[in-house]
Amino acid sequence: MFEGHGIDSDFVQGNLSYNKKAGTLRGMHFQLPPAEETKLVQCVSGSLYDVIIDLRIESPSYLHHFGVELNEKDKRMIVVPKGFAHGFVTLEDDTEARYLVSEFYTPERESGVRHDDPAFGIEWPRAVAVISDKDANWPLFRANG
Repeated sequence: MFEGHGIDSDFVQGNLSYNKKAGTLRGMHFQLPPAEETKLVQCVSGSLYDVIIDLRIESPSYLHHFGVELNEKDKRMIVVPKGFAHGFVTLEDDTEARYLVSEFYTPERESGVRHDDPAFGIEWPRAVAVISDKDANWPLFRANG
């Protein structure tokens, strides 16, 4: 099903992200080549606002983002293709996200961009209350390096 759309669905790892407080922001993460990964994300408890940013230079949607609410009630999922940054903010306390990834986590290939970078213009539906130092300190995006 995914392959027909050019999306790798050979998932090798499953992850669970538990977030105690509403307003917890995770992201915007991606893996650098050759460890780029496809993700399949679902909210299994609570609710979150999930955002992806297209960082593929050759893409017609380069630097555009898409956001959607995921929650435990409707069970929707989002596919995060290779070459996209991904992140979310929780909308409720005790929110859990489950995601499958097509590559094993490779710390030396991990990267990210700021969730509040004006280059993307993301309008988050609520204020960020909790964010890790790593996620708060991703660099601002600069096109072509």
